[in-house]
Amino acid sequence: MTMKISLECLTLSRMGLPGRSWPSLSTLAVAMLTVFNAGCMVGPDYHRPQVRVPATYSELPGWTQAEPNASGPKGTWWSAFNDPLIDELEPLVAVSNQTVRADYANYQEALAEVRVAHASLFPTIGATGSATRERASVTTLNGTAARVVNAGSLEGNVSWAPDLWGQVRRTVEENAASAQATEATLANATLSEQVALATAIIELRTSDANIDLLQKTVEAYQHYLDVVSDQDRAGTVAPTDVITARNQLNTAKSDLISLGVARAQYAHAIAVLVGKNPEELSITHSTTMPTLPPVPVGVPSTLLERRPDIAAAERRMAAQNAAIGVAVAAYYPDISLSGAVGFTQSPLAGLLKAANYVWSLGGSATETLFDGGLRSADVDAAKAAYDSAVATYRGTVLGAFQNVEDDLSGLRILAEQADVLDQAVRDADRGAEIAFNEYQAGTVDYTTVATAQATQLSTRQTALNVQESRLLHAASLFGDLGGGWSADRLHDPRHPAAATATDASAPVAASASVSGTAAATGQSAGVTAEGSGGNRLQ
Repeated sequence: MTMKISLECLTLSRMGLPGRSWPSLSTLAVAMLTVFNAGCMVGPDYHRPQVRVPATYSELPGWTQAEPNASGPKGTWWSAFNDPLIDELEPLVAVSNQTVRADYANYQEALAEVRVAHASLFPTIGATGSATRERASVTTLNGTAARVVNAGSLEGNVSWAPDLWGQVRRTVEENAASAQATEATLANATLSEQVALATAIIELRTSDANIDLLQKTVEAYQHYLDVVSDQDRAGTVAPTDVITARNQLNTAKSDLISLGVARAQYAHAIAVLVGKNPEELSITHSTTMPTLPPVPVGVPSTLLERRPDIAAAERRMAAQNAAIGVAVAAYYPDISLSGAVGFTQSPLAGLLKAANYVWSLGGSATETLFDGGLRSADVDAAKAAYDSAVATYRGTVLGAFQNVEDDLSGLRILAEQADVLDQAVRDADRGAEIAFNEYQAGTVDYTTVATAQATQLSTRQTALNVQESRLLHAASLFGDLGGGWSADRLHDPRHPAAATATDASAPVAASASVSGTAAATGQSAGVTAEGSGGNRLQ
């Protein structure tokens, strides 16, 4: 049950009288805004909670720590991989990727919600006009007579609920922080999709390298089979040696064919990430792997400003803090003011004469006396939501540190593994060569050769997989360090310049410039038109 008291705190009206001057509608509006613009704001002011930040990363020893002015990548982070396909396609993610477009639309919606809330700070002004003509019966001393009466009115009105307790301003604050969180989410989605594209291209390049390795292996196995077959025809080897060599060759051919499945899937994923149908993008085989880039790590404290997901969590926390003020403001009276000026006249002739001028001022206050604990529950819910946002923020920060530590440890350990594998590859190559020479000399059987060759192939494949893992960890580290993003890029949606800035960063608006860049760099990246508008890239 809800009980409310409504108090008419101000009611004035005036019918037009000759020789008097009355306020205009604009004067009344300005007066009301001036009187009530200095209201307070209830609820807590926002202060970002402290989080524990390590002085350095535990996995950092052995790495070169970046200076503050060198902590971010110079230009685009993906250019460090020196891969023409990555350089060609990465700019398209911010323009054509559908996940990014969806998050951009969400950001535009959030900006509109800020304007909706901000509009409640201002009066609503309207105008009404009416005209009537009616026939009425009038009783006189001489009997009943018919009379036609014309009447009319023209009136301007204004209504306003002054934000005395700051409920509207807290709502604007909440929506503005939410819009900034959505903007940071957009940046995080863009970065995530860019890292996903780099990952897919690295996997495709590794698939090509594995194809090259197996093609060379098939050629070598075919040579070995030819040698064994010649010796079999000469009767100098056992027939089982031919079977073993042929089986080894066919197994390698089968493995080579199976690699086409993964490669096709990587190519399809790349097309979707840049907003194309898979059949629109054809990527030619490449024999070159991306370069393993140096990654400037910086100090952990800079991570709070460089990760868009941390910025999004922090802005959601600020929004929930403002929501507490919105809930607390419900304890205070709702006050509304209204005013009207105009002309009314019956008969209609002479409507705009001073004698027909009318105005009115009114105000009301409404306070809830009993609501069954509704407002208290709303405040408790808002505080709990804020506590949840704080925990989410701190968890996001901890997760960010973990991501970087995982990447650093992965790169460090994989570098050690790569050093060991370099020697293992050399030994495996030498072992396969010695085994085949000894087989030709008749000192070992072909099983020894097959075993040495299998070890050689397996060792080389492992080395390729480690190289791929190092590249993937490097791409992940770029993303986990923020990809060059900074929290100072967030726009304040309450500032007039924010709309212009966000419009300039729109995916659709940027398409022309990015397409121009793609066209300008297309020749160096090996882009050629194909079929139904598809692109062939190398």
